[in-house]
Amino acid sequence: MSVLVVGLSHRSAPVSVLERAAVSGDALGKLQHDVFGAAPVAGTFVVSTCNRVEVYAEVEKFHGGVSAICDLLARYTGIALTELTQHLYVHYEDRAVQHLLSMACGLESMVVGESQILGQVRRSLGLAREQGTLGRDLEELGTLALRAAKRAHAETGIDRAGANLVSVGVGLAAARLRPASGGQAGATGLAKPLNGLGVLVVGAGSMSSLAVVTAFRLGADRIVVANRTPERAQRLAASVAGSTTDLRNLPAALAGADLVISCTGASGLVITEEAVASALRQRPSGHSRPIVLLDLALPRDVDPASAGLPGVTILGLESLQDAGSAVAASQAEDVAAVRAIVAEELAARVSARHAARVAPTVVALRAKAAEVVDSELARLAGKLGDLDDRARREITRAMNRVVDKLLHAPTVRVKELAGSPGGDSYEAALRVLFDLDPGTVEAVTRADPPIVADASPTGGSASGGSASTGEEAR
Repeated sequence: MSVLVVGLSHRSAPVSVLERAAVSGDALGKLQHDVFGAAPVAGTFVVSTCNRVEVYAEVEKFHGGVSAICDLLARYTGIALTELTQHLYVHYEDRAVQHLLSMACGLESMVVGESQILGQVRRSLGLAREQGTLGRDLEELGTLALRAAKRAHAETGIDRAGANLVSVGVGLAAARLRPASGGQAGATGLAKPLNGLGVLVVGAGSMSSLAVVTAFRLGADRIVVANRTPERAQRLAASVAGSTTDLRNLPAALAGADLVISCTGASGLVITEEAVASALRQRPSGHSRPIVLLDLALPRDVDPASAGLPGVTILGLESLQDAGSAVAASQAEDVAAVRAIVAEELAARVSARHAARVAPTVVALRAKAAEVVDSELARLAGKLGDLDDRARREITRAMNRVVDKLLHAPTVRVKELAGSPGGDSYEAALRVLFDLDPGTVEAVTRADPPIVADASPTGGSASGGSASTGEEAR
């Protein structure tokens, strides 16, 4: 089995395409189930966020796996396959593993270093585990990715600034609401850039929770939470001494807000042009401050037509891309440190896979050596006559130590050389030199199958050719 990832992200597709490709809720579980049911696939999990949709899979055949996954993505997103493949990237084997680790560490996020992706990957793995689609290899890779991400956050300053989509978006909004104060939150010259402002948060999921905490931390004068489920909104608002409102009263809530942060999982528009227009009419006369609608949802929550209304600004995911690039540029040293962690973890995995490949030969060699020792001990027992138990134990230890010392160098060396060019020849030489029975080696292989590196392509486009789109082209 080999590891494959097929997906699209903010790096390979415009937000307009990501919006159409968004898969969530029941559809996400069904997509995962159908991928798992495809003939070439033995295990899978799907990562779907506002920045990406990626399908990870254990596959028997590269081209068959790519084809099956592309067809299912086209079916579930409703995007024609010919259009979708223009934005897809494909990573295979070690390149797929490297991408997973980089993504979990936040290096592939719109705001580099944000830590929310770690929880999203953990939830994706959990869903696949619940559905029984994960598989042993992907379970191990998931554990590896989470470990690498934890190392990145513990050993580097990649998240030192605490930047994420919400904080960057709020910073841009603060600059629009108070142009004289400057740019992003935390760099505006104001300790509390939202001081004196009213914030409305639409939604009560994990992103909304982050929005509420961020608004409170940055000094929002009042925070209101609107959600379809009142109980969740109440719990979230209570954490910052805020208040709640019903979505049916959205125009009134919009009228009282300076900044609106919307991040629901709705499939259609939540804040319509009509609702915004009604809110503007309800604002007190002489109210000159603009209203900024920060739309962090995918698909989008805010009707783009609202931007045509007087005093209304919409900041969507497109607006955050340049700001996210600025964050990455300021963290070049930390990004390099995280890439080094990813490379280290990947190298350790590759080394372990090569060692696992030659393990059956090493086990067979040591088993043969043990047989030789036992045979010689039995022969000595007949020649030396009566020996006390202590003497027998010392003879046995001595013979085993001699064998261990003689075998240590060749067995360790063959594992080290397994990953070098022509590594198979070293293993073959070991079998020939020690006259190992091929049947014994095969029996060990069947008892504990090693991870075998497939010699198929190391990367390619969705159609199976050379990589030319998205992240694989970088």
